[in-house]
Amino acid sequence: MTTTAADQPVLQVRDLSVVFPARRGHPAVKAVDRVSFDIAPGQTLGLVGESGSGKTTTGRAILQLQSASAGSVKLLGQELTTMPRGALRRMRRHMQFVLQNPYSSLHPRMTVARLLTEPLQVHRSVALAQMPERIAHLMELVGLDPAMVQRYPHEFSGGQRQRVVIARALAVHPDFVVCDEPVSALDVRTQAQIIDLLRSLQDKLRLSYLFIAHDLALVRQVADRVAVMYGGQLVELGDAAQVYDTPTHPYTRSLLEAVPIPDPARQRAKLAAAPSEPEFDHYKNPSGPCVFGEDHGRTGRSTWHVVCPGHGVSCRFWPPGVVS
Repeated sequence: MTTTAADQPVLQVRDLSVVFPARRGHPAVKAVDRVSFDIAPGQTLGLVGESGSGKTTTGRAILQLQSASAGSVKLLGQELTTMPRGALRRMRRHMQFVLQNPYSSLHPRMTVARLLTEPLQVHRSVALAQMPERIAHLMELVGLDPAMVQRYPHEFSGGQRQRVVIARALAVHPDFVVCDEPVSALDVRTQAQIIDLLRSLQDKLRLSYLFIAHDLALVRQVADRVAVMYGGQLVELGDAAQVYDTPTHPYTRSLLEAVPIPDPARQRAKLAAAPSEPEFDHYKNPSGPCVFGEDHGRTGRSTWHVVCPGHGVSCRFWPPGVVS
C-alpha cells in the first residue's frame, strides 16, 4: 500500500461541494463544503467523522451518484463532473462502490451468477463464452467456492454476502473503489476477515480505496492517510500515523478520546474523567458556538494550516495560542 512521490494520483478532488436545496420549510444544507484531497495508486484514504458529517455524500459525489454543486473530481486525469453521460458510463468501469449493508445491496431474486454477470454485460468487458470462467475467478478471488454461484443471497451469511458485493465491484477491473462502512453490519470476527480480504485484493490488484467509516480503530488498520470530516468540511488530513499519534484539531482529539478501551476499569475511569460538553448540531444550528470553541457564524471557514509536510488542519486556534 505504499506510494512514491513519482506516483500520479488516481483521484484528485478539489473544492468539492454538495448543497441540498431548501424544501418544506427546511433551509438549504451544505452537506459537503469545499473538500479537497488526492488518492495515489494503491493507497487507502480513510474518511472519518460522526454520522451526518458528509462522508457518504462525499463518496457518492465522487462517483457521480450525487450531483456536485461545485468543485472538481478527476479520476485517472479525467474530469468527471462535466463529463457527458455516455462517457461517464464508460468511465464507471474504473470506479466502483462497496455498500454498507450486504443484506440490502444484493437483489434477493437474482442468483450470484446473475449478479456477477450483470456488470460484465453492461460494460462489455468479457466475451459471452468467457463469462463463466470470469465469474468463477471472481468467486475464488474473494474466497468463495465457485460452485455456489447458482445460490441466492439469502443462502449466504452476512460475511459471504459482502464478499459477493466485493466480487461484483471487482468484476470490471476498477482502479478506484469507494468502501462505505463496508464492515459495520458484520460481527467483529467477520469484520477482521473482510478487512484482510480488502488488503489482500489491494496488494494483488493495486487498487485505490476511499474507506469511509466512523470507527477510528478500524480505520487505523487499513488507511495510509486519514481525512477527518466535521460539518461537511475537512478539518484534518494527514498520514495515518500523524493523525493518530499527533492529532491537531480538537474534533480529531475528541473522536480518538471516544474510542472505547477494552479494559472495563480503565474505560469507567476514562468516562468519569471526561469533561461534559454542550450538544452541538452543525446542521440545526450552523451559527451556534461549536463544542470545539469555534463560532461558525462569526468566523466562517477556518484557514487551512500546514502542521508539517503531509499533515494539515483547518482550525482557527492553530498555531497554538493564536486565534485567527
